[in-house]
Amino acid sequence: MQSSPIRTVVILFAAVIGLLFAVPNFLSKDVVDALPGWLPKQSMVLGLDLQGGSHLLLEVNRDSIVTERLSDLRRDARNVLANENGIGNIITTDVASNTITIELTDPTQKDAAQTAVEGLQNTLSNALFAGTGTNELSFGETADGKLTIGLTPDGISQRMSALVAQSVEVIRSRIDELGTTEPTIQRQGDTRLLVQVPGFGDSERLKNIISQTARLTFHMVYPGLTPDQAEAQGLPPGTMILPSQDGTRELLYEDIAIGGESLSDAQPSFDQQRGIPVVTFRFDTRGAITFGEITSQSVGQRFAIVLDNTVITAPVIQQPITGGSGQISGSFTTASANDLAVLLRAGALPASLDVVEERSVGPSLGADSVRGGVIAGIIGGVSTVLFMLIAYGTFGAFANLALILNIGLVIGALSALGATLTLPGIAGIVLTMGMAVDANVLIFERMREEQAAGRGAVQSIQAGFQNAMSAILDSNVTTFIAAVVLFFLGSGPVQGFAVTLAIGILTTLFTAYFITMLIIGRWYTWRRPKKLKIQLLRLIPDDTTVPFMSWRRIAIIASMVLTLGSVGLFFIHGMNLGIDFKGGTSVEVQHQDGPADVGHIRELLSALDLGDVQVQGFGTPEDVLIRIELQDGGPEAQQAAVDSVVTTLATENYELRRTEAVSGTVSSELALSSTIGLSVAVLGILIYLWFRFEWQFAVGAVVSTLHDVVLTLGFFSLTGIEFNQSSIAAILTIVGYSLNDTVVVYDRVREFQRKYRKIPLVDLLDRAINSTLSRTVLTGPTTLFALLALAVFGGEVIQSFVLSMIFGVLIGTYSSIFIAAPILVNLGLKDRPEPETEAKEKSVDGAAV
Repeated sequence: MQSSPIRTVVILFAAVIGLLFAVPNFLSKDVVDALPGWLPKQSMVLGLDLQGGSHLLLEVNRDSIVTERLSDLRRDARNVLANENGIGNIITTDVASNTITIELTDPTQKDAAQTAVEGLQNTLSNALFAGTGTNELSFGETADGKLTIGLTPDGISQRMSALVAQSVEVIRSRIDELGTTEPTIQRQGDTRLLVQVPGFGDSERLKNIISQTARLTFHMVYPGLTPDQAEAQGLPPGTMILPSQDGTRELLYEDIAIGGESLSDAQPSFDQQRGIPVVTFRFDTRGAITFGEITSQSVGQRFAIVLDNTVITAPVIQQPITGGSGQISGSFTTASANDLAVLLRAGALPASLDVVEERSVGPSLGADSVRGGVIAGIIGGVSTVLFMLIAYGTFGAFANLALILNIGLVIGALSALGATLTLPGIAGIVLTMGMAVDANVLIFERMREEQAAGRGAVQSIQAGFQNAMSAILDSNVTTFIAAVVLFFLGSGPVQGFAVTLAIGILTTLFTAYFITMLIIGRWYTWRRPKKLKIQLLRLIPDDTTVPFMSWRRIAIIASMVLTLGSVGLFFIHGMNLGIDFKGGTSVEVQHQDGPADVGHIRELLSALDLGDVQVQGFGTPEDVLIRIELQDGGPEAQQAAVDSVVTTLATENYELRRTEAVSGTVSSELALSSTIGLSVAVLGILIYLWFRFEWQFAVGAVVSTLHDVVLTLGFFSLTGIEFNQSSIAAILTIVGYSLNDTVVVYDRVREFQRKYRKIPLVDLLDRAINSTLSRTVLTGPTTLFALLALAVFGGEVIQSFVLSMIFGVLIGTYSSIFIAAPILVNLGLKDRPEPETEAKEKSVDGAAV
C-alpha cells in the first residue's frame, strides 16, 4: 500500500503518454495540425472496411517467368554459338520441362558448343546469406546427342523472390502517381505482394494499373513476309509473331532495338490532326542517340512499338527522329492514355503479376461500419460501467476509471504503432472491456474473501491484489498466445484483431494491477475506512454449495453426445464456407429505391450462365449479397463475371457496396494455415500450463478447449452461419476466453490443494468452483453485453464472428465447470500436497488467527 513517489510518477507518466497518443483520434485535423510540434499527432489508420478502398493480393506468375527466361536463354544461346563461335544450330524450347534443346548442324563441334553455352551460367545471389549463390542453369545432353540447357528449381525460386522485391518499388511508384494517400505495399512470402489503397474505390482500375507489366519494347518489323507466310514455310531465325491491338498479327525481329527502360518521361496528349488521345514519350540522352541511329538507318521500314507482347502500332519510319521523343497512338481513351503514361513513367514490372485475392469496400459501407462499431462500443462500454457501479459501488467506480484508461491506452498504443483499425479490431477493443472487468472482479472478489476471513482493510487489499494476480496473469497469457498465433498466421482484418487483442491484454495487466492499486491506495490513505464495503449487489451468496461434481457424469455424457453430434454435422452437413475457404467472388449491392427483390435478382443473374450464383438478403432489407463460384478461365473470366453482374444490376438501380474475390489457391492455403494456427495455439497453451501447473491441469485445459472448438464448429454447421476468416479469429478468441475461465478455476484448485489436505478431491473441486462462481456470474454478463451490442449494431460483416463468440462465451463457461474440473479426477490428480507444504500452511493459518 505504500507506493513510492518514483513508482507513482512512473505509472502516471506511462498513463499520460498513452493518453497523449490517443488524443489526436478525437480531434479534427485542423486542431491536430495546430498542436505544438512536440505533441504526438499520429492517429489510428482506418482499415479498408471502415473507410472504403481496395485490397489486392498479387502473385508472381511462375509460368511467365519461365517462358520469358527460356526465350532470353534461347536468344543468348543462339548468339553465343552462331555469332561468336560460328557454330550452326537449331534451338527448340520445352516449357514443360523448363529446358531448351540445341541441335548442332555440325556434330563435330559439340565440345566447343558445350564450352560456349556453359559460359551462360548465371549465379543468383542469396539475400539472406552473403557470399552464397544459386546456379540458375543446368547443362546436359539427350540420348541422341543434342545439348540441353535447363532452369534449376532453386534458380527459378530465387529469381521469383528477387523479382518480387523489384516489383514493390515499381508498384509504389505507380500508386504514388495516382495521388492516393497512405497505401500499404508489403511483401508476403517469396512470391506475393499485398497492396491496400484506402479511399480508392475503383478496384478494377487499380488492378489494371498495378498488375499490368507495362513492358515497352521497340522492334523492327521483318520485311517482305507476312505472319501467315512465315508460319507456312517456317519462321526465319531470330523472328517472332505477336498479336496487334487491332486484331491482326505482325512478324518482328526478336532482338529489342530499344527498351522502355530508356524512357525519361511519358505524358497523355491529344493528336489534333487525327482527333485521338495519344501518349507522348521522351528518351534519356543515351536512348535518344540510339533511337536516332535506328530511325536514320531504317527510313522506309516499319518500326513496331510493343507493350506487353502486343503490338500497339507499327508505323513506317518516314524520316530520322533525332529529337529523342515520339508518340504512341492506338485505340486509347483519355483515361487509358493517362493510365498508360502512369505505367510508363513508373517503369515496367519485372514480372507478370496475377491477382489471387481482391477486396473492395465502398465508402458508404465503410461509414456504416464505423457508425455501427462506435455505437456497439458505446453501448458495450456504458452497460459495463453501469453494471460495475451497481455491483461494486465505490470500487466499481475505481474499476471504471481503470477501464476508461485501459481503452485510452489501447487507442494510444494503436496510434503510436501506426496500426490499422479494422471492424474486427473494434470488436477486439469491445472484448478488451470484458477482459479488463474480469481482472478487476477477480481482485475485488479476493479482497472481499480476505475480509470475510477476518483480515483488516489494509491486509485485505494487499492480499486481494497478491492472490488474484496469479489467476489474472495465467488467464491473460493464454489469451495472448492465441493472439500472437493469430497475428503471424492470419492476414488482413484477422491480424488487425490480433494486434488489438494483444495490446488490450498488455494494457489490462497494467491498469488492473498498477492503476487500480494506485487508485485504491490513494483512496484508502484519504478515507481510512475500518471496513471495506466492496460489493453492493451479491448475486451469489457466500455460503453457496452447489454440488457440481455430482452432475459431472451426466455433463460428460451430454458433452460426448454433443461432440459426436457436432462431428457428425460437420462431416455430413458441412459448413457454409465463405469465399475465403472455397474461392470465388462475393458482391454486396444495395437497392436505392426501397427493399431489394431477391427473387428478381436471381432471375436476372440466372440468364448470365455463370454457374452456381447464390443470392441472399444481407443486413438491411435494401442489401443483397451475391456469391459467384470460381469461373473457368482464371482471374480474367472471374472479373468478367463480376462485371456482368454489376452491369446487369446497375440497370435496376443497385449500387455496388463491396466485392471480395479469392482464388482457389489462396482459399486452400487459408484452410491449411488455419488448421496449423489452431494447432500451434493449443500446443503453446499446453506447454505454458504444463510449466505453471501439474500436467493434469494442462491436459484438462486442452481437452476442455478442444471440446469448445468442436462444439463451435457444430454450431456453425447447425446454424448455417458463414464460416470465413473472421470465424477463425472467433475460434481462437474462444480458446483464449475458455482458458481464461478454466485457469481461474484451476488456480483456485491449486490454492485449495495447499490449504485443505484432508478434503477429498471431488469436494475440493466443488469448493473451488463455488468460490469462483460469483466472479463467473459477474464477468460473463459484462462480456455478453458488449458482444450483444456488436451483434445488433456491428453489421453483417462481423456477424459470424460475434454470434460464434456469444456461443463460445456460454460454452466456455460450461466447459470450465463440467469438463475441465471433473477431468482432473479422471487423470489422477493427487488429493493432497506434500507434508512440508501443509506444515507451512498450518503455521501461516495459525499466525493469521
